[in-house]
Amino acid sequence: MNLKRLPLHWKIIIGMVFGVLLGFLMSNFGQFGKDLISDWIKPFGTIFINALKLIAIPLILASLIKGISDLKDISKLSRMGGITVTTYLITTVIAVSVGLAIVNIIKPGNSISEDTRIELLNAYEDDADKKREAAAETKNSGPLQPIIDIVPSNIINAATDNKNMLQIIFFSILFGISMILIPEKKSKPLKDFFNSLNEVILKIIDLIMSFAPYGVFALLATLIVEAPKWDLLKSLLLYSITLILGLFLLIIIYTIVVRVLLNKSPNFFFNGILPAQLVAFSTSSSAATLPVTMDRVHNNLNVRKEVSSFVLPIGATINMDGTAVYQAIAAVFIAQTFGLDLSVTAQLGIIVTATLASIGAAAVPSAGIIVLVIVLAQAGIPEAGLALIFAVDRPLDMCRTVVNITGDATVSMIVDKFVSKK
Repeated sequence: MNLKRLPLHWKIIIGMVFGVLLGFLMSNFGQFGKDLISDWIKPFGTIFINALKLIAIPLILASLIKGISDLKDISKLSRMGGITVTTYLITTVIAVSVGLAIVNIIKPGNSISEDTRIELLNAYEDDADKKREAAAETKNSGPLQPIIDIVPSNIINAATDNKNMLQIIFFSILFGISMILIPEKKSKPLKDFFNSLNEVILKIIDLIMSFAPYGVFALLATLIVEAPKWDLLKSLLLYSITLILGLFLLIIIYTIVVRVLLNKSPNFFFNGILPAQLVAFSTSSSAATLPVTMDRVHNNLNVRKEVSSFVLPIGATINMDGTAVYQAIAAVFIAQTFGLDLSVTAQLGIIVTATLASIGAAAVPSAGIIVLVIVLAQAGIPEAGLALIFAVDRPLDMCRTVVNITGDATVSMIVDKFVSKK
Protein backbone atom coordinates (compact mmCIF):
# COMPACT_ATOMS: atom_id res chain seq x y z
CA MET A 1 0.00 0.00 0.00
CA ASN A 2 1.33 3.42 -0.99
CA LEU A 3 0.96 5.62 2.09
CA LYS A 4 1.57 8.77 0.05
CA ARG A 5 -1.66 8.16 -1.89
CA LEU A 6 -3.77 7.72 1.23
CA PRO A 7 -6.36 10.48 1.81
CA LEU A 8 -5.39 12.91 4.56
CA HIS A 9 -8.04 11.75 7.01
CA TRP A 10 -6.73 8.16 6.87
CA LYS A 11 -3.20 9.39 7.55
CA ILE A 12 -4.51 11.35 10.55
CA ILE A 13 -6.43 8.32 11.84
CA ILE A 14 -3.29 6.16 11.54
CA GLY A 15 -1.34 8.82 13.45
CA MET A 16 -3.99 8.88 16.18
CA VAL A 17 -3.99 5.07 16.53
CA PHE A 18 -0.20 4.86 16.79
CA GLY A 19 -0.21 7.77 19.24
CA VAL A 20 -2.69 5.97 21.53
CA LEU A 21 -0.72 2.71 21.29
CA LEU A 22 2.56 4.44 22.14
CA GLY A 23 0.90 6.29 25.01
CA PHE A 24 -0.40 3.05 26.56
CA LEU A 25 2.96 1.34 25.99
CA MET A 26 4.93 4.12 27.69
CA SER A 27 2.41 4.24 30.56
CA ASN A 28 3.73 0.81 31.60
CA PHE A 29 7.22 2.24 32.15
CA GLY A 30 6.23 4.61 34.96
CA GLN A 31 7.98 7.97 35.22
CA PHE A 32 10.56 6.99 32.58
CA GLY A 33 7.84 6.49 29.95
CA LYS A 34 6.10 9.71 30.91
CA ASP A 35 9.35 11.70 30.75
CA LEU A 36 10.22 10.14 27.38
CA ILE A 37 6.90 11.24 25.87
CA SER A 38 7.07 14.66 27.54
CA ASP A 39 10.63 15.40 26.38
CA TRP A 40 10.73 13.82 22.92
CA ILE A 41 7.15 13.39 21.61
CA LYS A 42 4.99 16.13 23.15
CA PRO A 43 7.00 19.00 21.56
CA PHE A 44 5.90 17.89 18.07
CA GLY A 45 2.25 18.13 19.13
CA THR A 46 2.91 21.59 20.55
CA ILE A 47 4.60 22.64 17.31
CA PHE A 48 1.58 21.45 15.30
CA ILE A 49 -0.89 23.39 17.47
CA ASN A 50 1.32 26.49 17.36
CA ALA A 51 1.53 26.27 13.56
CA LEU A 52 -2.26 26.14 13.28
CA LYS A 53 -2.65 29.04 15.70
CA LEU A 54 0.04 30.94 13.81
CA ILE A 55 -2.06 31.05 10.66
CA ALA A 56 -5.47 31.69 12.30
CA ILE A 57 -5.36 35.51 12.44
CA PRO A 58 -3.78 36.02 8.99
CA LEU A 59 -6.37 33.62 7.58
CA ILE A 60 -9.28 35.51 9.11
CA LEU A 61 -7.95 38.87 7.96
CA ALA A 62 -7.31 37.75 4.37
CA SER A 63 -10.33 35.50 3.84
CA LEU A 64 -12.90 37.72 5.59
CA ILE A 65 -11.79 40.92 3.87
CA LYS A 66 -11.66 39.10 0.53
CA GLY A 67 -15.06 37.46 1.07
CA ILE A 68 -16.81 40.68 2.07
CA SER A 69 -15.24 42.77 -0.68
CA ASP A 70 -16.34 40.14 -3.22
CA LEU A 71 -20.00 40.71 -2.25
CA LYS A 72 -20.18 44.24 -3.71
CA ASP A 73 -23.57 44.56 -2.02
CA ILE A 74 -24.10 45.76 1.58
CA SER A 75 -27.67 44.43 1.70
CA LYS A 76 -26.42 40.93 0.94
CA LEU A 77 -23.86 41.22 3.73
CA SER A 78 -26.56 42.35 6.15
CA ARG A 79 -28.77 39.42 5.16
CA MET A 80 -25.88 36.98 5.59
CA GLY A 81 -25.00 38.39 9.01
CA GLY A 82 -28.59 38.23 10.23
CA ILE A 83 -29.06 34.62 9.14
CA THR A 84 -25.68 33.62 10.61
CA VAL A 85 -26.21 35.09 14.09
CA THR A 86 -29.85 33.91 14.29
CA THR A 87 -28.91 30.36 13.31
CA TYR A 88 -26.04 30.26 15.79
CA LEU A 89 -28.39 31.41 18.57
CA ILE A 90 -30.92 28.70 17.68
CA THR A 91 -28.30 25.93 17.60
CA THR A 92 -26.90 27.05 20.97
CA VAL A 93 -30.33 26.98 22.63
CA ILE A 94 -30.95 23.52 21.15
CA ALA A 95 -27.56 22.34 22.43
CA VAL A 96 -28.19 23.52 26.01
CA SER A 97 -31.68 21.97 25.95
CA VAL A 98 -30.29 18.62 24.76
CA GLY A 99 -27.74 18.70 27.58
CA LEU A 100 -30.36 19.41 30.25
CA ALA A 101 -32.67 16.69 28.94
CA ILE A 102 -30.02 13.97 28.89
CA VAL A 103 -28.49 14.79 32.29
CA ASN A 104 -31.92 14.80 33.97
CA ILE A 105 -32.71 11.38 32.51
CA ILE A 106 -29.40 9.65 33.36
CA LYS A 107 -28.63 11.54 36.61
CA PRO A 108 -24.87 10.78 36.58
CA GLY A 109 -24.19 12.84 39.72
CA ASN A 110 -26.09 10.39 41.90
CA SER A 111 -23.47 7.66 41.30
CA ILE A 112 -20.27 9.30 42.54
CA SER A 113 -18.90 8.08 45.87
CA GLU A 114 -18.07 10.39 48.77
CA ASP A 115 -14.43 9.25 48.84
CA THR A 116 -13.95 10.01 45.15
CA ARG A 117 -15.60 13.41 45.57
CA ILE A 118 -13.25 14.38 48.41
CA GLU A 119 -10.17 13.12 46.54
CA LEU A 120 -11.03 15.13 43.42
CA LEU A 121 -11.86 18.26 45.38
CA ASN A 122 -8.47 18.11 47.11
CA ALA A 123 -6.55 17.35 43.90
CA TYR A 124 -8.04 20.08 41.73
CA GLU A 125 -9.05 22.80 44.18
CA ASP A 126 -6.15 25.06 43.12
CA ASP A 127 -7.22 24.88 39.46
CA ALA A 128 -10.81 25.59 40.46
CA ASP A 129 -9.70 28.67 42.44
CA LYS A 130 -7.91 30.09 39.38
CA LYS A 131 -10.96 29.58 37.17
CA ARG A 132 -13.25 31.17 39.76
CA GLU A 133 -11.00 34.24 39.93
CA ALA A 134 -11.00 34.61 36.14
CA ALA A 135 -14.77 34.13 36.02
CA ALA A 136 -15.29 36.71 38.78
CA GLU A 137 -13.61 39.33 36.61
CA THR A 138 -15.93 38.47 33.73
CA LYS A 139 -19.04 38.31 35.92
CA ASN A 140 -18.34 41.65 37.62
CA SER A 141 -17.97 43.53 34.35
CA GLY A 142 -20.85 45.61 32.97
CA PRO A 143 -23.63 44.10 30.82
CA LEU A 144 -22.24 45.76 27.69
CA GLN A 145 -18.64 44.70 28.31
CA PRO A 146 -18.75 41.93 25.65
CA ILE A 147 -19.68 44.57 23.06
CA ILE A 148 -16.89 46.86 24.27
CA ASP A 149 -14.43 43.96 23.99
CA ILE A 150 -15.32 43.43 20.34
CA VAL A 151 -14.01 46.87 19.29
CA PRO A 152 -10.19 47.03 19.50
CA SER A 153 -8.39 50.22 20.49
CA ASN A 154 -5.28 49.04 18.64
CA ILE A 155 -5.55 46.53 15.80
CA ILE A 156 -1.82 45.73 15.88
CA ASN A 157 -2.05 44.88 19.57
CA ALA A 158 -5.27 42.87 19.00
CA ALA A 159 -3.53 40.81 16.30
CA THR A 160 -0.87 39.64 18.77
CA ASP A 161 -3.22 37.31 20.66
CA ASN A 162 -5.63 34.68 19.29
CA LYS A 163 -7.98 35.38 22.20
CA ASN A 164 -8.83 38.65 20.43
CA MET A 165 -10.42 36.85 17.48
CA LEU A 166 -13.68 38.82 17.68
CA GLN A 167 -11.72 42.06 17.49
CA ILE A 168 -9.95 40.84 14.36
CA ILE A 169 -13.30 39.84 12.85
CA PHE A 170 -14.75 43.28 13.66
CA PHE A 171 -11.82 45.04 11.99
CA SER A 172 -11.94 42.71 8.97
CA ILE A 173 -15.68 43.30 8.46
CA LEU A 174 -15.21 47.06 8.80
CA PHE A 175 -12.30 46.97 6.34
CA GLY A 176 -14.19 44.83 3.83
CA ILE A 177 -17.31 47.04 3.98
CA SER A 178 -15.17 50.14 3.45
CA MET A 179 -13.64 48.54 0.36
CA ILE A 180 -17.13 48.02 -1.07
CA LEU A 181 -18.09 51.65 -0.39
CA ILE A 182 -15.15 53.29 -2.21
CA PRO A 183 -14.83 53.35 -6.02
CA GLU A 184 -13.80 49.97 -7.43
CA LYS A 185 -10.81 51.48 -9.23
CA LYS A 186 -9.33 52.66 -5.91
CA SER A 187 -10.02 49.40 -4.05
CA LYS A 188 -8.63 47.14 -6.79
CA PRO A 189 -4.96 47.21 -5.65
CA LEU A 190 -6.01 46.23 -2.13
CA LYS A 191 -8.37 43.59 -3.47
CA ASP A 192 -5.60 42.05 -5.56
CA PHE A 193 -3.31 42.09 -2.52
CA PHE A 194 -5.80 40.25 -0.28
CA ASN A 195 -6.61 37.77 -3.06
CA SER A 196 -2.90 36.93 -3.34
CA LEU A 197 -2.44 36.88 0.43
CA ASN A 198 -5.37 34.49 0.78
CA GLU A 199 -3.86 32.11 -1.79
CA VAL A 200 -0.49 32.15 -0.01
CA ILE A 201 -2.12 31.43 3.35
CA LEU A 202 -4.09 28.52 1.86
CA LYS A 203 -0.82 27.07 0.57
CA ILE A 204 0.71 27.47 4.05
CA ILE A 205 -2.27 25.52 5.42
CA ASP A 206 -1.55 22.72 2.95
CA LEU A 207 2.05 22.58 4.18
CA ILE A 208 0.98 22.55 7.84
CA MET A 209 -1.61 19.83 7.21
CA SER A 210 1.04 17.59 5.65
CA PHE A 211 2.47 17.48 9.19
CA ALA A 212 -0.95 16.73 10.77
CA PRO A 213 -0.56 12.92 11.12
CA TYR A 214 2.65 13.42 13.12
CA GLY A 215 1.14 16.24 15.17
CA VAL A 216 -1.91 14.25 16.23
CA PHE A 217 0.32 11.22 16.92
CA ALA A 218 2.26 13.33 19.43
CA LEU A 219 -0.87 14.90 20.95
CA LEU A 220 -2.63 11.57 21.53
CA ALA A 221 0.45 9.87 22.96
CA THR A 222 0.85 12.77 25.40
CA LEU A 223 -2.82 12.68 26.40
CA ILE A 224 -2.66 8.98 27.29
CA VAL A 225 0.44 9.20 29.50
CA GLU A 226 -0.82 12.35 31.26
CA ALA A 227 -4.33 11.01 31.90
CA PRO A 228 -5.47 10.80 35.55
CA LYS A 229 -5.55 7.51 37.40
CA TRP A 230 -8.08 4.98 36.16
CA ASP A 231 -9.82 4.65 39.54
CA LEU A 232 -10.78 8.33 39.32
CA LEU A 233 -11.86 7.95 35.71
CA LYS A 234 -14.19 5.09 36.67
CA SER A 235 -15.95 7.31 39.19
CA LEU A 236 -16.66 9.89 36.48
CA LEU A 237 -17.38 7.40 33.70
CA LEU A 238 -21.14 7.91 33.83
CA TYR A 239 -20.73 11.68 33.65
CA SER A 240 -18.47 11.25 30.63
CA ILE A 241 -20.91 8.87 28.94
CA THR A 242 -23.74 11.33 29.57
CA LEU A 243 -21.81 14.17 27.96
CA ILE A 244 -20.67 12.06 24.99
CA LEU A 245 -24.26 10.90 24.48
CA GLY A 246 -25.45 14.52 24.51
CA LEU A 247 -22.79 15.45 21.96
CA PHE A 248 -23.76 12.46 19.81
CA LEU A 249 -27.42 13.52 19.86
CA LEU A 250 -26.34 16.95 18.65
CA ILE A 251 -24.42 15.32 15.77
CA ILE A 252 -27.62 13.43 14.89
CA ILE A 253 -29.53 16.72 14.84
CA TYR A 254 -26.92 18.16 12.45
CA THR A 255 -27.31 15.06 10.27
CA ILE A 256 -31.09 15.51 10.13
CA VAL A 257 -30.66 19.19 9.21
CA VAL A 258 -28.21 18.27 6.44
CA ARG A 259 -30.55 15.58 5.09
CA VAL A 260 -33.93 17.32 5.45
CA LEU A 261 -33.22 21.06 5.22
CA LEU A 262 -30.18 21.01 2.91
CA ASN A 263 -31.03 17.85 0.93
CA LYS A 264 -27.46 16.55 1.21
CA SER A 265 -26.49 13.01 2.15
CA PRO A 266 -24.85 12.46 5.56
CA ASN A 267 -21.98 10.65 3.78
CA PHE A 268 -21.29 13.74 1.68
CA PHE A 269 -21.28 15.93 4.79
CA PHE A 270 -19.12 13.77 7.06
CA ASN A 271 -16.65 12.77 4.34
CA GLY A 272 -16.20 16.46 3.62
CA ILE A 273 -15.69 17.57 7.22
CA LEU A 274 -13.89 14.50 8.67
CA PRO A 275 -10.28 15.81 8.47
CA ALA A 276 -11.36 18.99 10.28
CA GLN A 277 -13.12 16.89 12.95
CA LEU A 278 -9.97 14.83 13.49
CA VAL A 279 -7.82 17.95 13.85
CA ALA A 280 -10.41 19.44 16.24
CA PHE A 281 -10.33 16.24 18.30
CA SER A 282 -6.55 16.34 18.52
CA THR A 283 -6.10 20.05 19.26
CA SER A 284 -9.23 20.79 21.35
CA SER A 285 -9.31 24.21 19.69
CA SER A 286 -11.90 25.54 17.24
CA ALA A 287 -9.62 28.48 16.46
CA ALA A 288 -6.63 26.24 15.74
CA THR A 289 -8.82 24.02 13.54
CA LEU A 290 -10.31 27.01 11.67
CA PRO A 291 -7.91 26.88 8.70
CA VAL A 292 -8.76 23.22 8.07
CA THR A 293 -12.50 23.80 8.60
CA MET A 294 -12.56 26.65 6.08
CA ASP A 295 -10.66 24.61 3.52
CA ARG A 296 -12.94 21.55 3.84
CA VAL A 297 -16.20 23.51 3.92
CA HIS A 298 -15.34 25.44 0.76
CA ASN A 299 -13.64 22.71 -1.27
CA ASN A 300 -15.52 19.60 -0.10
CA LEU A 301 -18.94 20.83 1.09
CA ASN A 302 -19.19 23.28 -1.84
CA VAL A 303 -19.99 26.32 0.28
CA ARG A 304 -19.14 29.51 -1.56
CA LYS A 305 -15.96 31.17 -0.30
CA GLU A 306 -17.73 34.47 0.40
CA VAL A 307 -20.01 32.57 2.81
CA SER A 308 -17.46 30.25 4.43
CA SER A 309 -14.96 33.07 4.98
CA PHE A 310 -17.66 35.08 6.77
CA VAL A 311 -19.59 32.43 8.71
CA LEU A 312 -16.80 30.14 9.96
CA PRO A 313 -14.51 32.71 11.67
CA ILE A 314 -17.56 34.06 13.49
CA GLY A 315 -18.64 30.53 14.40
CA ALA A 316 -15.19 29.67 15.77
CA THR A 317 -15.61 32.45 18.32
CA ILE A 318 -19.32 32.65 19.17
CA ASN A 319 -20.80 29.27 18.23
CA MET A 320 -19.91 26.64 20.83
CA ASP A 321 -22.64 24.03 20.61
CA GLY A 322 -20.50 21.27 22.10
CA THR A 323 -19.47 23.59 24.93
CA ALA A 324 -23.12 24.55 25.51
CA VAL A 325 -24.08 20.88 25.93
CA TYR A 326 -21.17 20.49 28.34
CA GLN A 327 -22.18 23.49 30.45
CA ALA A 328 -25.71 22.18 30.92
CA ILE A 329 -24.64 18.62 31.77
CA ALA A 330 -21.72 19.66 33.99
CA ALA A 331 -23.82 22.19 35.94
CA VAL A 332 -26.58 19.68 36.71
CA PHE A 333 -24.05 16.91 37.36
CA ILE A 334 -22.29 19.05 39.98
CA ALA A 335 -25.65 19.93 41.55
CA GLN A 336 -26.54 16.24 41.72
CA THR A 337 -23.25 15.34 43.42
CA PHE A 338 -24.00 17.93 46.12
CA GLY A 339 -27.55 16.63 46.50
CA LEU A 340 -29.17 19.77 45.08
CA ASP A 341 -32.50 19.49 43.30
CA LEU A 342 -32.63 22.19 40.63
CA SER A 343 -36.04 23.68 39.93
CA VAL A 344 -37.47 24.13 36.44
CA THR A 345 -36.85 27.88 36.79
CA ALA A 346 -33.19 27.31 37.67
CA GLN A 347 -32.74 25.04 34.66
CA LEU A 348 -34.41 27.56 32.35
CA GLY A 349 -31.95 30.08 33.76
CA ILE A 350 -29.13 27.73 32.77
CA ILE A 351 -30.42 27.76 29.17
CA VAL A 352 -30.44 31.56 29.04
CA THR A 353 -27.12 32.04 30.86
CA ALA A 354 -25.26 29.34 28.94
CA THR A 355 -26.53 30.68 25.61
CA LEU A 356 -25.54 34.30 26.29
CA ALA A 357 -22.28 33.39 28.02
CA SER A 358 -21.22 31.09 25.17
CA ILE A 359 -21.58 33.93 22.69
CA GLY A 360 -19.53 36.28 24.86
CA ALA A 361 -16.90 33.68 25.71
CA ALA A 362 -14.46 34.42 22.91
CA ALA A 363 -12.58 37.14 24.83
CA VAL A 364 -12.32 34.97 27.96
CA PRO A 365 -9.31 32.68 28.55
CA SER A 366 -10.26 29.01 29.11
CA ALA A 367 -13.73 29.88 27.90
CA GLY A 368 -15.55 26.58 28.57
CA ILE A 369 -14.62 26.21 32.23
CA ILE A 370 -14.91 29.92 33.03
CA VAL A 371 -18.32 30.25 31.42
CA LEU A 372 -19.36 27.19 33.44
CA VAL A 373 -18.45 29.11 36.63
CA ILE A 374 -20.86 31.86 35.56
CA VAL A 375 -23.58 29.28 34.86
CA LEU A 376 -23.01 27.63 38.26
CA ALA A 377 -23.24 30.98 40.06
CA GLN A 378 -26.48 31.87 38.27
CA ALA A 379 -28.05 28.55 39.26
CA GLY A 380 -26.79 28.69 42.86
CA ILE A 381 -24.59 25.60 42.47
CA PRO A 382 -21.39 25.38 44.60
CA GLU A 383 -18.44 26.44 42.42
CA ALA A 384 -16.10 24.13 44.33
CA GLY A 385 -17.77 21.34 42.37
CA LEU A 386 -15.68 22.39 39.39
CA ALA A 387 -12.92 20.24 40.83
CA LEU A 388 -15.10 17.17 40.29
CA ILE A 389 -14.86 17.39 36.51
CA PHE A 390 -11.26 18.55 35.98
CA ALA A 391 -9.94 14.97 35.92
CA VAL A 392 -11.79 14.07 32.71
CA ASP A 393 -12.13 17.51 31.17
CA ARG A 394 -9.27 17.21 28.66
CA PRO A 395 -10.56 14.17 26.68
CA LEU A 396 -14.13 15.48 26.84
CA ASP A 397 -12.94 18.87 25.62
CA MET A 398 -11.62 17.09 22.53
CA CYS A 399 -15.10 15.68 21.86
CA ARG A 400 -16.77 19.06 22.47
CA THR A 401 -14.51 20.74 19.94
CA VAL A 402 -15.49 18.20 17.27
CA VAL A 403 -19.14 19.14 17.80
CA ASN A 404 -18.29 22.85 17.82
CA ILE A 405 -16.71 22.78 14.37
CA THR A 406 -19.35 20.38 13.01
CA GLY A 407 -22.01 22.89 14.05
CA ASP A 408 -20.07 25.69 12.35
CA ALA A 409 -19.91 23.68 9.12
CA THR A 410 -23.64 22.92 9.27
CA VAL A 411 -24.54 26.57 9.80
CA SER A 412 -22.29 27.65 6.92
CA MET A 413 -24.21 25.30 4.61
CA ILE A 414 -27.53 26.69 5.88
CA VAL A 415 -26.41 30.28 5.31
CA ASP A 416 -25.07 29.39 1.87
CA LYS A 417 -28.42 27.96 0.87
CA PHE A 418 -30.61 30.79 2.13
CA VAL A 419 -28.38 33.67 1.08
CA SER A 420 -28.14 32.25 -2.44
CA LYS A 421 -31.94 32.33 -2.73
CA LYS A 422 -31.91 36.07 -3.12
